[in-house]
Amino acid sequence: VIINVGGIKYKIPWTTLENCPLTRLGKLKSCNNYDEIMNICDDYDVSCNEFFFDRNPSAFRTIMTFLTAGKLRLLREMCALSFQEELVYWGIEEDHLEWCCKKRLRQKEEEAAEARLFEREMVFSETAQRAFQDTSRLSLCMRKLRDMVENPHSGIPGKIFACISISFVAITAVSLCISTMPDVREEEDRGECSRKCYDIFVLETVCVAWFSFEFLLRSIQAENKCAFLKTPLNIIDILAILPFYISLIVDTVSTKNSSKPGGGSGNKYLERVGLVLRFLRALRILYVMRLARHSLGLQTLGLTVRRCTREFGLLLLFLCVAMALFSPLVYLAESELGAKQEFTSVPTSYWWAVISMTTVGYGDMVPRSIPGQVVALSSILSGILLMAFPVTSIFHTFSRSYSELKEQQQRAASRQMR
Repeated sequence: VIINVGGIKYKIPWTTLENCPLTRLGKLKSCNNYDEIMNICDDYDVSCNEFFFDRNPSAFRTIMTFLTAGKLRLLREMCALSFQEELVYWGIEEDHLEWCCKKRLRQKEEEAAEARLFEREMVFSETAQRAFQDTSRLSLCMRKLRDMVENPHSGIPGKIFACISISFVAITAVSLCISTMPDVREEEDRGECSRKCYDIFVLETVCVAWFSFEFLLRSIQAENKCAFLKTPLNIIDILAILPFYISLIVDTVSTKNSSKPGGGSGNKYLERVGLVLRFLRALRILYVMRLARHSLGLQTLGLTVRRCTREFGLLLLFLCVAMALFSPLVYLAESELGAKQEFTSVPTSYWWAVISMTTVGYGDMVPRSIPGQVVALSSILSGILLMAFPVTSIFHTFSRSYSELKEQQQRAASRQMR
């Protein structure tokens, strides 16, 4: 049989096609008339017994290699998704791909799915904007509000809004650092409030008021309120804003209870309330995560973590296996031959193994004997090698994610300009 794909002819024995009866080529032999042949191929020359297919000749060359030699691989110069379409056309299952090529195809499918999701969001946003494009003043205000709070590149109002939000995040981080100073903590423990403490509280109140106002604006312009609340960045906003109001309520309730006469139970209650307040105030550090709205680098970091969960799992697995190996060794070496008893048990040796393999080396636990130092050297070298294995894959994923997000941002900016 003569197969003509994209102008390139292939002469194939019928016996080769009989090995793959479910493929498009395998069905040619079962055809009994001209109409059945034309349902499979694009054209047919009766005189030469030549079948014509208007498909990619490069992809078919790889498929021919699979039919004759049983090896199916992706072409480096061809898009993986286009090759997948060719496999679907010729009726060849993806399971026949080599494992490395199949991994590359799955990676491209994930990237394409994320790109389609981003495109759908952009189309939905444009559709919502067109829905508001009527002559009413309310619709015009809603459209401008959406551009201002969601798209910093839409114009000067969006850039100003983003700069103000970033400034308040920085102010919150600085005030959190100042509130942990020893003099402020001592005043808080004594129940006093100096001028500095009062100024910090006022500053924090202003920042939380701005964040609450910003969250309210974002919720007003959102078309689907349920989808808005399920967004990860909006969840972080809620977790960062609510502790302030909860701490105010708890502080008010604790003040009322402290004014009532009580014994030791009241003191225990105040201690618990103080612990809760300190924990809630520590959650203010979540405001820093709001910078991901305006930072392409932080968005790339989040996308990389989501894509590299398997690599991070491998990293944790390598670390746990090495810890289970070196902790008993260093314990035996030090307990039998050590000059100083610092490694009292195997569980305490786990801490030493972690900080040694990660090359942190606090120095709180140091092997003194020669065998213990040999074990320490082995653990450090093993930690360097084991942690370096998944890092290369994580780095490539980070680089690819950054390029994709940058291209998406450029496409969104060009679409906005149009």
